[in-house]
Amino acid sequence: MRRFFQFIFQTAIGTSTAVVTGLISFFAYNAAFMMSGLYALIGGGASYFLTKQIMHYRFLKQKGLNRKEYKYINENLIEADEKIKRLQRTLKSVRSWHQARQYFEILVTVRKIYANTKKEPQRFYQAEPFYYKHLDSLVALMEKYAYLKSQPSRSKEINEALGETRETITTMDGIIKKDLHVMLNDDVNTLQFELDVANQSYRQAHKNESEALK
Repeated sequence: MRRFFQFIFQTAIGTSTAVVTGLISFFAYNAAFMMSGLYALIGGGASYFLTKQIMHYRFLKQKGLNRKEYKYINENLIEADEKIKRLQRTLKSVRSWHQARQYFEILVTVRKIYANTKKEPQRFYQAEPFYYKHLDSLVALMEKYAYLKSQPSRSKEINEALGETRETITTMDGIIKKDLHVMLNDDVNTLQFELDVANQSYRQAHKNESEALK
């Protein structure tokens, strides 16, 4: 959503600049119509990209990141998005309601971590174990389970491997939920602090009101 509004704003600035530049070139400096159009195009384009750079700089400053950090985080998000798509494909192997529900909850948790990082890039550092280790392990396990499940003839060893993989996936489910809790821990602490302040203000106001009625 931020990028959409940013694009609209940049386009508005670029278009306005192009129109003003073209009119000034044509009427004030008596430039030819084609040259005025060229100046308008150059002015509008320069204004568009300058606005984009300024808005991006302000966004990074607000998030406490530099360009190198943001680029690194964005590269990790692109890789994570591909891995999430691989997780979604493993849903095709699901046959039971219980397993489908578990896989759905896992995807919801994974997507929440990804969405939070996409919206607030600095949160990446709160979820580094998820991006560096846990997501890879989860993808490998669920793809392995889907592969074993698709075998037309299963030996005792395959059935045992399926059982072990299911148990490990359940363990990983708990781990990534902890990753999400760690990511949101600051928000929870902030909310609790705000609630404490609000409750204290309410109690003080109620106390003052009671004393005034005496």
